[in-house]
Amino acid sequence: MFGAAIVDPVLWAVHQSMMSFQPTMTSFQPTMTSFQPTMTSLQPSTLALQIPPTSAIAAETVALLREVIPRLTRITVFIALGVFVANLVVSFGLIQYIAGVAGYLTRPANLPDEVGTAILTTAASTTAGYATLAEYRESGLLDDRATIVAVMINTFFGFVQHVFTYYVPVLIPILGFHTGVLYVSIRAGISLAITIAGVAIGGLVLSSRNVDRSALADLETGHGDGETGDASESGAPPTDDDSPDSPRDRAREAARKTAGTLRRIVPRLAVVYTLVIALITHVDVAALTGVAEPLTAAIGLPGASVAIVAVYSLDTTAGAVAIAPLIGEPFTPRTAVITMLLGGIVSFAVSTFKRSIPFQFGIWGPEFGLKVIAVNTAMKLVFITVAIAGLLLAP
Repeated sequence: MFGAAIVDPVLWAVHQSMMSFQPTMTSFQPTMTSFQPTMTSLQPSTLALQIPPTSAIAAETVALLREVIPRLTRITVFIALGVFVANLVVSFGLIQYIAGVAGYLTRPANLPDEVGTAILTTAASTTAGYATLAEYRESGLLDDRATIVAVMINTFFGFVQHVFTYYVPVLIPILGFHTGVLYVSIRAGISLAITIAGVAIGGLVLSSRNVDRSALADLETGHGDGETGDASESGAPPTDDDSPDSPRDRAREAARKTAGTLRRIVPRLAVVYTLVIALITHVDVAALTGVAEPLTAAIGLPGASVAIVAVYSLDTTAGAVAIAPLIGEPFTPRTAVITMLLGGIVSFAVSTFKRSIPFQFGIWGPEFGLKVIAVNTAMKLVFITVAIAGLLLAP
């Protein structure tokens, strides 16, 4: 070896460089080798996070159904019983006795007693009540101002119908007794306040100039021409001979209407309720809506109220279903009612296009129908705002 170095120093230098370079490469290879297992060990854990085991999904689904099905079953039973009884009440005409006080409201408002008939009819059928008022206006019995006052007085009696057909059988079971009764009572108070305001305004602004009692003769002639022969038009109480329906037929009709209501409401409740429970289980609702906390905190509402108002503004029943599991934490019954009232204010824009414009324009025509919508909306906004202020200031 030393002889080769002496003979050729250049070859010796190359040999020494190669000897010193090999250990470096050798030491680098284990590093790559040690890196590969790390990558291999990382992949299974990453995949495990992305794809939950089938058993975990099944367990979560079963847990969700165990929570949803009993609540949905209880609500469905209450809705079925309540709607059936309500349909029986309407079918047998018993609801009209609730509106018997209407005549005592029209006289102080300087309206003829006949307007009380339309108001009474509204408690059984909103469409029929409004149609009767429209007939009085078109005949000349009432001018526009008197008709607007009559529409305001109509408000509470239109609400009475919804108490039996929606609030008691549907909304109270969803919200629970305490919150449900509080909400329905507040809404009843708002409707009654609008009615009382209508009586007061009528007493101040209406006179004989707004009512043409001579038009009653034409109306009575039209009603007595024998075209219908209906006992309800003559004012006589209906008898068994007047109605071709037996009590059994009326009960069957009430059951048919109840079945239709359940088919319309229960599937929607099932979907919304399941989504809400799943959301509460897997998502921190307070954190999700925490951005809105500065806005809602000003009036003492939880941040989650923003999401509830959004749902409630689109669908009243869905909004009630969404807030029901949150009553107790983070909502109290009072803050839950305030949130739903706020949702009612927001929903005016939606309900006006979906229901009010088609209905009111169909009854009154576009020009006067727009006036009715404006008055109804303004009065509701005023008194709902008063109700919210009262709930916020209550100890």
